[in-house]
Amino acid sequence: MHGQGDGGRLDPSGPRLGAADLGAEPGARATLVQFSSAFCAPCRATRRILGEVAGMVPGVTHVEIDAEARLDLVRALGVLKTPTVLVLGADGRVVRRAVGQPRKADVIAALGEAV
Repeated sequence: MHGQGDGGRLDPSGPRLGAADLGAEPGARATLVQFSSAFCAPCRATRRILGEVAGMVPGVTHVEIDAEARLDLVRALGVLKTPTVLVLGADGRVVRRAVGQPRKADVIAALGEAV
């Protein structure tokens, strides 16, 4: 995905997130994890984009996490700005990461790597 500070493809031995971390069941094929904050306008647009993509691709779920409520996870994953989007593979590992509002085409392309 395109975004400021886009780390691109991450180390496959990186963090793995499950339902307990996400506060929701991950997708069977991939999960789009969005870290948001209350007064973040790009977060609202990102929510819409990720929701649309998750609705188009079977087995993909969108989970939004309130960064302020989950400071433990924010710190553990090094989230510095909102929105930050993580793409998790079926095994819960982070395969892509982007900061800022993503473009729909970039989200779809990133999912292609995860599924």
